[in-house]
Amino acid sequence: MDVLVNAAVSADGKLSSRRREQIAISGEADFARVDRLRAEVDGIVVGVGTVLADDPSLIRHDEAHRRKRRGPNAPPPVRIVADSRCRTPTGADVLAGGPTTYLLTSEAAPPERREALRDVGAETVVAGDERVDLGEAFGRLEDDGIERLLVEGGGELIFSLFEAGLVDELTVFIGNMIIGGRDAPTLADGEGFVSAFPELELAGVEQLDSGVVLEWTVR
Repeated sequence: MDVLVNAAVSADGKLSSRRREQIAISGEADFARVDRLRAEVDGIVVGVGTVLADDPSLIRHDEAHRRKRRGPNAPPPVRIVADSRCRTPTGADVLAGGPTTYLLTSEAAPPERREALRDVGAETVVAGDERVDLGEAFGRLEDDGIERLLVEGGGELIFSLFEAGLVDELTVFIGNMIIGGRDAPTLADGEGFVSAFPELELAGVEQLDSGVVLEWTVR
């Protein structure tokens, strides 16, 4: 499986403010770039924190680009939420209509919450005891024919993926603003590394909107 992480951060590396409110860091040109990325993958992944904060639908993508790159009959990307305790609301937009939604969860999730989410159409993948075992869960997705994933946040999920050695590529739009705040989320939150830091190799640089896009591969 190929895993691409994409994010937009401020010049000081923040995903949003300390209030965890959605902030427009990039502009229309970057939105179009992300829509093309979405069109090229089999699934789009977010963590439950992103679902609770932003209620994304994860259905927007460049359909013309998808048909050109993947053929006229290629299905739209599935939606995937990493949610160890099944905190995703049953009325969340990520569960409404559209393509299949996979919910990656753990044995610690209350059975009644798993059942409630299945009742509204989620395909639950249980992997791990207290937290989602991302390696196992991604392997199960691969068994379903999902071979390329686009991860869109948040910081806790991105850190966990780097920690598990599952990230192949990282693309970051760096915007022209300072957000600040020790409690504001960053690209990779979680416990942080103290050794064996993941290393990246720069693969591309592009000026876009009022910022810059950096493309990296993971060594």
